Amino acid sequence: MQRREFLRLGAMAAAAAALAQCSNDGSSKAGAPTTTSTTTPRRRPESMLAGAASDSAIDTVVIVMMENRSFDSYLGWLARDEQYLEQGKSRHGGSFKVNGNSFQSYPSPDGRSVKTFRRVTSGGAQPWRGCGHEDPNHQWDGGRLERDHGFLAAGTDNDEFALSYFEGEDLPVYDHLARRFTVCDRWHASLLASTYPNREYLISAQSGGHKDNYLPFEEGGFDWPTIIDRLAAANVSAIEYYVDFPQILLWGNRMIPHSRTMDAFATDASAGKLPRVSILTPRFLGPDRTDDHPFGDPRAAQKFVRDAFSAFTKSKHWENGLFVLTYDEWGGFFDHVAPPVLPDLRTSTNDDENFGQAGFRVPTVLASPYAPAGLVDHALYDHTSILRFLEWRFLGAPPQGPGRDGDSWFLTPRDRHANNLGAVLVRDDPDPEVGFDVDLPLADPEPPCADETAYEDLAPNAMQVALESGYYERIGAKVQV
Repeated sequence: MQRREFLRLGAMAAAAAALAQCSNDGSSKAGAPTTTSTTTPRRRPESMLAGAASDSAIDTVVIVMMENRSFDSYLGWLARDEQYLEQGKSRHGGSFKVNGNSFQSYPSPDGRSVKTFRRVTSGGAQPWRGCGHEDPNHQWDGGRLERDHGFLAAGTDNDEFALSYFEGEDLPVYDHLARRFTVCDRWHASLLASTYPNREYLISAQSGGHKDNYLPFEEGGFDWPTIIDRLAAANVSAIEYYVDFPQILLWGNRMIPHSRTMDAFATDASAGKLPRVSILTPRFLGPDRTDDHPFGDPRAAQKFVRDAFSAFTKSKHWENGLFVLTYDEWGGFFDHVAPPVLPDLRTSTNDDENFGQAGFRVPTVLASPYAPAGLVDHALYDHTSILRFLEWRFLGAPPQGPGRDGDSWFLTPRDRHANNLGAVLVRDDPDPEVGFDVDLPLADPEPPCADETAYEDLAPNAMQVALESGYYERIGAKVQV
């Protein structure tokens, strides 16, 4: 065995051991006992993973992946919301807590200590969009600078915009979802890297060794296997519903049958004809973008999530459904939890080549009749925890753990060793009542930033390059924009 291979396997083994320790550290996560008060213990409902996958009540999964927000920036307020915390202690025991922190400070390159601030009350003509600021660094190198030296570190080119946060009342859809369903406060981006690589981990548990928003023009699409391929081989239907950029078509024309425009989602939901697995992709391009990437208005993103969730809950699929809301990566916005290292196909002892280095935490909510109300799940997850659930539910994977030698249900070591998010879902006694107005009114977005060139410098505008390059015509896809 060559020394490089020996080091790689050693790093993977160490990462796997660390993941196992993180998953069994005694914190209140799926499977731990809970109480209805600080003194009266109550037996926690049995986890869905305690039963056979074929007996699981979940038969429809909707995955919404938004863009570029961190947990502390978007959900840090939960850790100081007294009503939420008291209700959580009443439901789940006196140790109930959220690992969030909106109020922090970071050193600037000139030696000042700069505090985080609430964006929408910070002044300025368009605080929701953040016009006039720098788009925070969320690239491979910049993320490592933020990890090691803070979110205003020299070399990131970040300004104070990276330290902005929101309160629950600013994001009413998320406020309602978080209070009613299950929040994950240890869900990390799969890579300490930008948009495409993280979305590729959601689809395939790897990025093919790409650290940036690489587009496979010459190849006509990536050739490595995806969860879509595995589900199709098992006759499990899967569709990506997109607005302007179908991410699964990065794998070429074999994905065309699994791609539909977003307007079909509501139609299919209403008709009771959703596939077993749906991936919803918001609008990435232009000032009307709904993906939540700066410099779009977060209220436009709230509307996208609201409409998707509303359509799902009004469909016949909801009673046996799971709605996963997450973000591809942290977007350069502050978060106080150091990102972990996870098992990976391309683990390396060289930090600059280590694809096992996960990103910062991202806001994630699991909504389902089988998701405990007002719970915080402290288990360690990344985007491949979604794959791990699908592999258990539909592809014969064991409920937890890497399985046995010779198993083939996984795509890479990342999803093989990932924690299964199904551990927090309950097996019995579902509660299908949503408990709030799924069509709640939302304020209109601000006008676009006056400097339209601000959009030209954003990394996701590589999507515009894909649209204009002829890539989709080359693979035979007709993309609506």
